[in-house]
Amino acid sequence: MPNTAAIVFRDGITRFVTVADNELLMDAARRHGVNLPVDCREGVCGTCRCLREAGEVDLEYVDEEALTEEELEAGHVLACQARLQTPGSFYFDVDSSLCSVATEVFTATVGDVQRVSDAAAILEVTLDDPAQVMQYLPGQYARLRVPGTDAWRAYSFATASVKEGRLRFLIRLLPSGVMSDYLRERWAPGDAIALEAPLGAFYLREVARPLLMVAGGTGLSAFLGMLERLEEAGECEQPIRLCYGVTREADLSELERLERFTETLPDFAFETIVMDASDDWTGKRGVVCDLFDPDFLAQPFDAYLCGPPPMIEASKQWLEAREVGEHRVFFEKFVSS
Repeated sequence: MPNTAAIVFRDGITRFVTVADNELLMDAARRHGVNLPVDCREGVCGTCRCLREAGEVDLEYVDEEALTEEELEAGHVLACQARLQTPGSFYFDVDSSLCSVATEVFTATVGDVQRVSDAAAILEVTLDDPAQVMQYLPGQYARLRVPGTDAWRAYSFATASVKEGRLRFLIRLLPSGVMSDYLRERWAPGDAIALEAPLGAFYLREVARPLLMVAGGTGLSAFLGMLERLEEAGECEQPIRLCYGVTREADLSELERLERFTETLPDFAFETIVMDASDDWTGKRGVVCDLFDPDFLAQPFDAYLCGPPPMIEASKQWLEAREVGEHRVFFEKFVSS
């Protein structure tokens, strides 16, 4: 049976390729027009090395000069020697332009806009061509052309995948902004909208240890897609803790959806915190780092951070300044526009 491989490049461009039974990853990529770095094709030079971030592979031969034992144990493989046993994702530390790869542009129509808080809305779009397949990894984003303008804006997918041609995005509503004004003032069902995707090196890796998810504002969107993927897979037994911080309590959104994940995922919990809360707010006050649980973080874990740059930097500094378990940090900074 064929398997699907997500090939992710350093600049965040991602291409999905179908790998036939017993086919090498290198050959499958070239068959799809993706010219991966290659030299010897014999497992000796190491030119086609990449990091296996999900999935299982068989390696035909890897010379010790190409990859050390430590690198193999860390998940590095050679595309010219790797045969997929399951679907997987592979990170190549080169820009996509060096491999003749570009993003795809999809046409769609606006289906609905739902106001989910004072400061955010859900935009739902439907792809025009059901035969045109859009694939992405949960956590990645698309660039959307604001209907009626030439302006493009980037937003994380709020769903794990395309479902019946539909996609959702959680979008912050600014006092003034080209997308914000469109969503508030003039959107209509059937408006034409274009999407460039998939983009971004922030995405859910294979879950092998506890997860700390840190969301600031509409950075929550990426985690909605990640949690939905884990919910659909039904295989994640690792504990997951989501820390969700906003400026005002009116900015909180999608809390019902988060509550659902507490019921459908084996060990998921979330907490919210408000930095500039009103007198009526009875929940926690402060910044998102105030929610971090030192006991939970004493074990090895993976941290995913998505939100405004100050929140990302504060979270990274908190983790660096304290004695916590061995961990990896993946993050996506975004600015409002």
